[in-house]
Amino acid sequence: MNKGFVVWFTGLSGAGKSTIANALKPELERRGRHVELLDGDEVRTHLSKGLGFSKEDRDTNIRRIGYVARLVSRSGGVAITAAISPYREVRDELRARTPGFVEVFVRCPIDTLVGRDTKGLYKKAIAGEIANFTGVNDPYEEPLHPEVVCDTSRETLQQSLSKVIDTLERLGHLDREVRERLPDGDQLDALRAEARTLPRLQVGKRELSDLFMLASGGLAPLDSFMGREDYVSVVSSGRLANGHPFTIPIVLRAEAAPSAERIALFIGDQPAGILEVASAFKTSHEVEALSVYGTDEDAHPGVRVLKDSGHWALAGEVVPLAHPTSGFPEYDLTPMQVRAIKAERGWKTMVGFQTRNPVHRAHEYLQKVALEIVDGLLLHPLVGETKSDDISASVRMSCYEELLRGYYQPDRAMLATNPAWMRYAGPKEAVFHAIVRRNYGCTHFIVGRDHAGVGSYYDTYAAHRIFDQYVPGELGIEILRFEHTFYCSACGGMASTRTCPHPAEMHRTLSGTAVRKLLAEGKNLPPEFTRPEVARVLLEAAKEEATA
Repeated sequence: MNKGFVVWFTGLSGAGKSTIANALKPELERRGRHVELLDGDEVRTHLSKGLGFSKEDRDTNIRRIGYVARLVSRSGGVAITAAISPYREVRDELRARTPGFVEVFVRCPIDTLVGRDTKGLYKKAIAGEIANFTGVNDPYEEPLHPEVVCDTSRETLQQSLSKVIDTLERLGHLDREVRERLPDGDQLDALRAEARTLPRLQVGKRELSDLFMLASGGLAPLDSFMGREDYVSVVSSGRLANGHPFTIPIVLRAEAAPSAERIALFIGDQPAGILEVASAFKTSHEVEALSVYGTDEDAHPGVRVLKDSGHWALAGEVVPLAHPTSGFPEYDLTPMQVRAIKAERGWKTMVGFQTRNPVHRAHEYLQKVALEIVDGLLLHPLVGETKSDDISASVRMSCYEELLRGYYQPDRAMLATNPAWMRYAGPKEAVFHAIVRRNYGCTHFIVGRDHAGVGSYYDTYAAHRIFDQYVPGELGIEILRFEHTFYCSACGGMASTRTCPHPAEMHRTLSGTAVRKLLAEGKNLPPEFTRPEVARVLLEAAKEEATA
């Protein structure tokens, strides 16, 4: 059963509480939630009939509303309240007694309220004709730390509603909606024809990965290449300008700012997308490198890619006209398709596992430990561009198929590709990967000791510590932090530093260099390191590469 929660709107009379609350109710119902709306005026007519407007009566009224709201949320429903609730103390009292309490302060200046007051109540109160009128001759105590602030003098109804929805998603009360913008059929043909008439910008596979991820919902809440405000915020704080966690800049880089407002992105002579250019701005490779990668050394593969790109960043919405492919089309699933399979299988919880390498025994151990507490596993290998010495995506996919075929229950594991490209940004990329997996429908995500690391650029377990920066529920996905795992000859099986008491010489591990050396020599990988079926695929691929 879904956990219930309470959305408590507070603000002066006429500020727009009921308007936003009434817009929120059908949106939550569309998402399958049972909703009860407790409007202040209606409650006074029924539940609080006979109460006046003294502080004591107002507090009694608010406590009654809070009690009913708590009953609704306790049964798994959503209670939306829209009452002035002027006194901070009683609101804080309700917060302390109500799990899932989300306070929305609807702010609006008195001048604006007087101007929009069709009943003339504010003018009468200002003239002294109405006593105890909140905000005029009775106090209103603004919330000190509301979850949401909506300023209806500056925002449209949709903007205020979006703020509330975004917060409910961020806090984990609602699943984040993923929206696809992937044209097909006649629309796709027409856009490809149009692309050939537009000014062109040559791009590569990395840009194709980004634009597809944006359009498929894989990078939600981001759905377009970042503008300057978001870019600066991500580089400086690891968050979008609206506060949402986001640690990797997603920008389209160019050598110069385009003069056209609509340009076509081409890979060779094939259209890859169309960009609506919202803005163009210059970036600093050095500042970005230090923020994202923790270094500006050219030896770092992510830094090298960054420095080889243009200094201009182009912002705007993009429509993909081509899809990145892994060579295994049955696994090239969009976030919506993965979520649909998850729903068909009846999984309430799903753990995501990021890999750019074949799964070895340590990986398998982590996944199966996680499967003890969740319904299903999404094995989600990254098949976008990686380092030149990484094993090819086609070989890795064959390894995954062999492993899932022989060692996992078929109804508890799913294989799908992640078209993103690898940045090797260590801790920052660990958060980025978690956000992506959340958008694919994962409720949990496995993070190891050196997630997305390369060389010695990141401290051991830095990818664990970075998640301490986020409050519970903020990322919308639960992080499973795993210690270093290995095969222990004394234990006679897989273990970790948390469970194994034996010295390091009893631990069987292989470095990437050692694996490549064994394969180059035509030797099998030990069964303590990987399953024999996986070893066979890797050995055959190494032989083919050697004779090619």
